[in-house]
Amino acid sequence: MRAFASERSAPRWLTPDWPAPACVHALSTLRRGGVSEPPYASLNLGDHVEDVAAAVAENRRVLRAAARLPVEPAWLAQVHGICVRDLDSPEPIGPADAAVTRQPGRVCAILTADCLPVLLAAESGDRVGAAHAGWRGLAAGVIEATLRSLGTPPRELLAWLGPAIGPRHFEIGDEVRDRLLHGDPAAESAFLRNSRGRFMADIYTLARSRLIRLGVEKIYGGGECTYADRDKYFSHRRDGRTGRQATLIWLEPTRHR
Repeated sequence: MRAFASERSAPRWLTPDWPAPACVHALSTLRRGGVSEPPYASLNLGDHVEDVAAAVAENRRVLRAAARLPVEPAWLAQVHGICVRDLDSPEPIGPADAAVTRQPGRVCAILTADCLPVLLAAESGDRVGAAHAGWRGLAAGVIEATLRSLGTPPRELLAWLGPAIGPRHFEIGDEVRDRLLHGDPAAESAFLRNSRGRFMADIYTLARSRLIRLGVEKIYGGGECTYADRDKYFSHRRDGRTGRQATLIWLEPTRHR
Protein backbone atom coordinates (compact mmCIF):
# COMPACT_ATOMS: atom_id res chain seq x y z
CA MET A 1 0.00 0.00 0.00
CA ARG A 2 1.38 3.39 -0.94
CA ALA A 3 2.20 5.70 1.98
CA PHE A 4 1.52 9.43 1.81
CA ALA A 5 2.67 12.36 3.89
CA SER A 6 -0.31 14.68 4.00
CA GLU A 7 -0.13 18.43 4.58
CA ARG A 8 0.08 19.58 8.17
CA SER A 9 -3.31 21.25 7.93
CA ALA A 10 -6.44 19.11 8.04
CA PRO A 11 -9.04 19.37 5.28
CA ARG A 12 -11.03 22.57 5.42
CA TRP A 13 -14.38 23.47 3.94
CA LEU A 14 -17.09 26.08 3.68
CA THR A 15 -20.32 25.52 5.57
CA PRO A 16 -23.44 26.97 3.96
CA ASP A 17 -24.86 29.98 5.76
CA TRP A 18 -28.53 29.19 5.36
CA PRO A 19 -31.45 28.43 7.72
CA ALA A 20 -31.60 24.72 6.96
CA PRO A 21 -33.05 22.35 9.57
CA ALA A 22 -30.56 20.98 12.10
CA CYS A 23 -30.75 17.52 10.53
CA VAL A 24 -29.41 18.85 7.21
CA HIS A 25 -25.62 18.84 6.92
CA ALA A 26 -23.63 20.33 4.06
CA LEU A 27 -20.11 21.45 3.17
CA SER A 28 -17.99 22.54 0.23
CA THR A 29 -14.32 21.58 0.36
CA LEU A 30 -11.31 23.83 -0.20
CA ARG A 31 -8.23 22.58 -2.01
CA ARG A 32 -5.77 22.22 0.89
CA GLY A 33 -5.28 19.39 3.38
CA GLY A 34 -4.77 16.40 1.11
CA VAL A 35 -1.94 14.33 -0.33
CA SER A 36 -2.12 14.91 -4.10
CA GLU A 37 0.94 16.34 -5.84
CA PRO A 38 0.87 19.30 -8.25
CA PRO A 39 -1.03 20.09 -10.40
CA TYR A 40 -3.64 18.43 -8.17
CA ALA A 41 -2.32 19.77 -4.88
CA SER A 42 -3.64 18.85 -2.60
CA LEU A 43 -7.19 17.77 -1.60
CA ASN A 44 -8.22 16.61 -5.06
CA LEU A 45 -11.37 14.52 -4.77
CA GLY A 46 -11.90 13.81 -8.47
CA ASP A 47 -10.91 10.37 -9.74
CA HIS A 48 -11.30 11.29 -13.42
CA VAL A 49 -8.56 13.92 -13.83
CA GLU A 50 -5.48 11.64 -14.16
CA ASP A 51 -4.37 12.07 -10.55
CA VAL A 52 -2.82 9.05 -8.81
CA ALA A 53 -5.75 6.81 -7.84
CA ALA A 54 -4.28 6.02 -4.43
CA ALA A 55 -3.93 9.73 -3.65
CA VAL A 56 -7.58 10.40 -4.53
CA ALA A 57 -8.66 7.47 -2.36
CA GLU A 58 -6.61 8.81 0.55
CA ASN A 59 -8.04 12.31 0.10
CA ARG A 60 -11.56 10.89 0.20
CA ARG A 61 -10.71 8.85 3.29
CA VAL A 62 -9.26 11.89 5.05
CA LEU A 63 -12.31 14.00 4.20
CA ARG A 64 -14.73 11.34 5.37
CA ALA A 65 -12.93 11.08 8.71
CA ALA A 66 -12.50 14.83 9.23
CA ALA A 67 -16.10 15.68 8.31
CA ARG A 68 -17.46 12.60 10.13
CA LEU A 69 -19.47 11.59 7.11
CA PRO A 70 -21.92 8.76 7.82
CA VAL A 71 -20.96 6.87 4.64
CA GLU A 72 -18.82 7.28 1.54
CA PRO A 73 -20.39 9.98 -0.65
CA ALA A 74 -22.16 8.87 -3.80
CA TRP A 75 -19.55 10.05 -6.31
CA LEU A 76 -21.24 10.62 -9.67
CA ALA A 77 -19.84 10.19 -13.17
CA GLN A 78 -20.69 13.74 -14.25
CA VAL A 79 -21.22 14.51 -17.95
CA HIS A 80 -22.81 18.01 -17.95
CA GLY A 81 -26.26 16.53 -18.44
CA ILE A 82 -29.55 16.53 -16.55
CA CYS A 83 -29.82 12.95 -15.28
CA VAL A 84 -30.64 12.84 -11.55
CA ARG A 85 -29.58 9.91 -9.38
CA ASP A 86 -32.06 8.90 -6.68
CA LEU A 87 -29.82 7.55 -3.93
CA ASP A 88 -32.80 5.75 -2.39
CA SER A 89 -33.48 3.66 -5.48
CA PRO A 90 -32.00 0.15 -5.82
CA GLU A 91 -31.87 0.56 -9.58
CA PRO A 92 -28.39 1.12 -11.04
CA ILE A 93 -27.88 4.34 -12.93
CA GLY A 94 -25.27 5.53 -15.36
CA PRO A 95 -23.72 8.98 -15.61
CA ALA A 96 -25.58 11.67 -13.68
CA ASP A 97 -25.17 15.32 -12.75
CA ALA A 98 -27.44 15.53 -9.72
CA ALA A 99 -28.48 13.41 -6.76
CA VAL A 100 -31.38 13.41 -4.31
CA THR A 101 -32.22 11.47 -1.17
CA ARG A 102 -34.94 11.23 1.46
CA GLN A 103 -33.04 8.75 3.61
CA PRO A 104 -30.78 9.87 6.48
CA GLY A 105 -27.14 8.92 6.15
CA ARG A 106 -26.83 9.02 2.34
CA VAL A 107 -24.44 11.65 1.03
CA CYS A 108 -25.05 13.54 -2.22
CA ALA A 109 -21.80 14.76 -3.80
CA ILE A 110 -20.94 17.13 -6.65
CA LEU A 111 -17.40 17.65 -8.00
CA THR A 112 -16.48 21.01 -9.53
CA ALA A 113 -13.59 23.20 -10.64
CA ASP A 114 -15.50 26.30 -11.93
CA CYS A 115 -18.98 24.85 -12.51
CA LEU A 116 -21.65 25.76 -9.98
CA PRO A 117 -22.70 23.29 -7.26
CA VAL A 118 -26.31 23.87 -6.21
CA LEU A 119 -27.57 22.41 -2.93
CA LEU A 120 -31.28 22.03 -2.18
CA ALA A 121 -33.00 21.17 1.10
CA ALA A 122 -36.63 20.91 2.08
CA GLU A 123 -37.58 23.18 4.97
CA SER A 124 -39.25 20.14 6.51
CA GLY A 125 -35.84 18.44 6.73
CA ASP A 126 -36.99 15.27 4.98
CA ARG A 127 -35.13 15.48 1.67
CA VAL A 128 -32.04 17.04 0.10
CA GLY A 129 -30.38 17.22 -3.30
CA ALA A 130 -27.33 18.51 -5.13
CA ALA A 131 -26.81 19.51 -8.76
CA HIS A 132 -23.76 20.07 -10.98
CA ALA A 133 -24.70 23.26 -12.83
CA GLY A 134 -22.12 24.35 -15.35
CA TRP A 135 -23.37 26.35 -18.31
CA ARG A 136 -24.26 23.18 -20.24
CA GLY A 137 -26.24 21.79 -17.34
CA LEU A 138 -27.99 25.10 -16.72
CA ALA A 139 -28.95 25.41 -20.37
CA ALA A 140 -30.17 21.81 -20.52
CA GLY A 141 -32.26 22.10 -17.35
CA VAL A 142 -30.36 20.30 -14.58
CA ILE A 143 -31.86 22.54 -11.88
CA GLU A 144 -35.37 21.89 -13.18
CA ALA A 145 -34.72 18.13 -13.28
CA THR A 146 -33.41 18.11 -9.72
CA LEU A 147 -36.45 19.97 -8.40
CA ARG A 148 -38.74 17.49 -10.13
CA SER A 149 -36.88 14.58 -8.56
CA LEU A 150 -37.10 16.11 -5.08
CA GLY A 151 -40.88 16.39 -5.35
CA THR A 152 -41.07 19.25 -2.85
CA PRO A 153 -43.05 22.42 -3.61
CA PRO A 154 -40.44 25.01 -4.66
CA ARG A 155 -41.56 27.53 -2.05
CA GLU A 156 -40.72 24.96 0.61
CA LEU A 157 -37.13 24.58 -0.59
CA LEU A 158 -33.89 26.26 0.42
CA ALA A 159 -31.12 26.65 -2.18
CA TRP A 160 -27.43 27.31 -1.64
CA LEU A 161 -25.04 28.27 -4.44
CA GLY A 162 -21.55 26.94 -3.83
CA PRO A 163 -18.18 28.17 -5.13
CA ALA A 164 -17.99 28.71 -8.90
CA ILE A 165 -16.22 30.89 -11.44
CA GLY A 166 -17.06 34.55 -10.94
CA PRO A 167 -18.44 37.01 -13.53
CA ARG A 168 -15.07 38.76 -14.02
CA HIS A 169 -13.54 35.55 -15.40
CA PHE A 170 -16.36 33.61 -17.07
CA GLU A 171 -16.10 34.60 -20.73
CA ILE A 172 -18.45 33.04 -23.28
CA GLY A 173 -19.44 33.53 -26.90
CA ASP A 174 -22.75 34.36 -28.55
CA GLU A 175 -23.74 30.73 -29.05
CA VAL A 176 -23.42 29.85 -25.36
CA ARG A 177 -25.26 33.02 -24.34
CA ASP A 178 -28.09 32.20 -26.74
CA ARG A 179 -28.41 28.69 -25.33
CA LEU A 180 -28.58 30.01 -21.77
CA LEU A 181 -31.17 32.64 -22.67
CA HIS A 182 -33.29 30.13 -24.60
CA GLY A 183 -34.36 28.45 -21.38
CA ASP A 184 -34.56 31.66 -19.37
CA PRO A 185 -35.08 34.85 -21.41
CA ALA A 186 -35.32 36.90 -18.19
CA ALA A 187 -31.62 36.28 -17.45
CA GLU A 188 -30.40 39.01 -19.82
CA SER A 189 -28.82 40.89 -16.90
CA ALA A 190 -26.38 38.02 -16.34
CA PHE A 191 -24.33 39.00 -19.43
CA LEU A 192 -22.01 41.93 -20.06
CA ARG A 193 -20.36 42.40 -23.46
CA ASN A 194 -16.59 42.87 -23.22
CA SER A 195 -14.02 44.66 -25.41
CA ARG A 196 -13.45 41.47 -27.46
CA GLY A 197 -17.06 41.33 -28.56
CA ARG A 198 -17.78 38.36 -26.33
CA PHE A 199 -19.68 38.20 -23.03
CA MET A 200 -18.78 37.97 -19.37
CA ALA A 201 -21.40 35.77 -17.71
CA ASP A 202 -22.57 35.66 -14.10
CA ILE A 203 -23.35 32.00 -13.36
CA TYR A 204 -24.77 32.92 -9.96
CA THR A 205 -27.31 35.28 -11.52
CA LEU A 206 -28.19 32.63 -14.11
CA ALA A 207 -28.87 30.04 -11.40
CA ARG A 208 -30.83 32.46 -9.22
CA SER A 209 -32.97 33.47 -12.19
CA ARG A 210 -33.90 29.86 -12.95
CA LEU A 211 -34.60 29.06 -9.31
CA ILE A 212 -36.83 32.10 -8.92
CA ARG A 213 -38.67 31.29 -12.15
CA LEU A 214 -39.31 27.81 -10.79
CA GLY A 215 -40.72 29.24 -7.55
CA VAL A 216 -37.74 28.86 -5.20
CA GLU A 217 -37.65 32.02 -3.09
CA LYS A 218 -35.05 31.25 -0.43
CA ILE A 219 -31.66 31.35 -2.17
CA TYR A 220 -28.33 31.72 -0.38
CA GLY A 221 -24.63 31.64 -1.17
CA GLY A 222 -22.83 32.86 -4.26
CA GLY A 223 -20.07 35.44 -4.47
CA GLU A 224 -17.01 33.17 -4.42
CA CYS A 225 -14.73 32.88 -7.46
CA THR A 226 -12.86 29.65 -8.09
CA TYR A 227 -10.79 31.26 -10.85
CA ALA A 228 -9.61 34.25 -8.81
CA ASP A 229 -8.80 32.48 -5.54
CA ARG A 230 -5.97 30.09 -6.42
CA ASP A 231 -5.14 29.27 -2.80
CA LYS A 232 -8.68 28.09 -1.98
CA TYR A 233 -10.02 26.52 -5.16
CA PHE A 234 -9.25 24.36 -8.16
CA SER A 235 -10.13 26.05 -11.46
CA HIS A 236 -10.17 24.30 -14.82
CA ARG A 237 -10.37 27.55 -16.79
CA ARG A 238 -7.38 28.98 -14.94
CA ASP A 239 -5.13 25.92 -14.81
CA GLY A 240 -6.43 23.34 -17.28
CA ARG A 241 -5.07 20.19 -15.66
CA THR A 242 -6.18 20.43 -12.04
CA GLY A 243 -8.15 18.78 -9.23
CA ARG A 244 -11.76 18.96 -8.12
CA GLN A 245 -13.41 20.21 -4.93
CA ALA A 246 -16.55 18.56 -3.60
CA THR A 247 -19.85 19.94 -2.35
CA LEU A 248 -21.79 17.51 -0.15
CA ILE A 249 -25.21 17.38 1.49
CA TRP A 250 -26.87 14.73 3.64
CA LEU A 251 -29.49 14.13 6.28
CA GLU A 252 -28.27 13.24 9.74
CA PRO A 253 -28.55 9.49 10.42
CA THR A 254 -31.58 8.66 12.54
CA ARG A 255 -29.53 7.19 15.36
CA HIS A 256 -27.92 10.58 15.91
CA ARG A 257 -31.11 12.66 15.87
